[in-house]
Amino acid sequence: MIKRNWHYLDAKDQILGRFCTQVARLLIGKQKVDYLPNLDGGDYVVVTNSDLVKVTGKKELNKFYYSHSNYPGGFKQISVHEQRVKDSRRLIVHAVSKMLPKNKLRADRLQRLKVFKGSEQPYAQK
Repeated sequence: MIKRNWHYLDAKDQILGRFCTQVARLLIGKQKVDYLPNLDGGDYVVVTNSDLVKVTGKKELNKFYYSHSNYPGGFKQISVHEQRVKDSRRLIVHAVSKMLPKNKLRADRLQRLKVFKGSEQPYAQK
């Protein structure tokens, strides 16, 4: 039986990439003694203050996220600044998603990630 712990992390004044590597490590469960790469033994992670996470250098305006709808003219790009204004939670979810292994366990691990804009969150200290 897998015992899942809850981790409460504050993203205030944290660097996006360095912070998301810690989150991905907790979601995978690599910190546990009984870690196996083919089993999903990770923990729940609750991240607060996603709107206060930092990026270094000029990434705020020069880094873009790309998507395509597979229709002609369906290419879209959005900068980090525009994404932060639109929905800052997507910055953390996108970064953590790219850091997780690309296999069948990825979606289940991402479901255990809970990201909130402010410091308020509905999950009590479990």
